Amino acid sequence: MLEEEDRPKKPSRLEKMLLDPMSVSDLRAYIEELGAEIARAEAEIVKKQGARGHAEGFFKF
Repeated sequence: MLEEEDRPKKPSRLEKMLLDPMSVSDLRAYIEELGAEIARAEAEIVKKQGARGHAEGFFKF
C-alpha cells in the first residue's frame, strides 16, 4: 500500500492567471489550452470507466 507521502498529490484547482494584461488573441489561445486540458481529463475518465466496466464484468458470474 502506498504511504500518504508517496501518493501523487491531487491538484486542488488550476492556478489563476492574471487575465487583464493578456490580449484577445492570448486569451483565445489560453482558452484553447484549457479546452485541450479538459478534453484530456475527459478522455482519462472514459478510459477509467471502461476499465472499471471490464473488471466488473469479469468478476460477475
